[in-house]
Amino acid sequence: METLDTNLKDLEEKAEILKALGHPVRLCIVRGLLQTGGCNVSKIQGCLEIPQSTISQHIAKLKSAGIIVGDRKGLEITYKVANEQVLKIMHILFNL
Repeated sequence: METLDTNLKDLEEKAEILKALGHPVRLCIVRGLLQTGGCNVSKIQGCLEIPQSTISQHIAKLKSAGIIVGDRKGLEITYKVANEQVLKIMHILFNL
């Protein structure tokens, strides 16, 4: 009988990624960022038609999970996906 991989730290990191992606709005944000190559909160808001404060909360969750990063230029922050595991997951889910 094979032994199970019990590297809990690795499993916890993967679970956090899945939890962050587990909300429809966050999944939509990540898919949109991949399709556009990155964009700012205003553009995301225009696509989703939900309040900017709500989008900012979802962005914060994605950033804290290490899924996206923001590149600041002046007052504007452009977000993009920065996690290889997420790229693989999104490819499987959406054929991106």
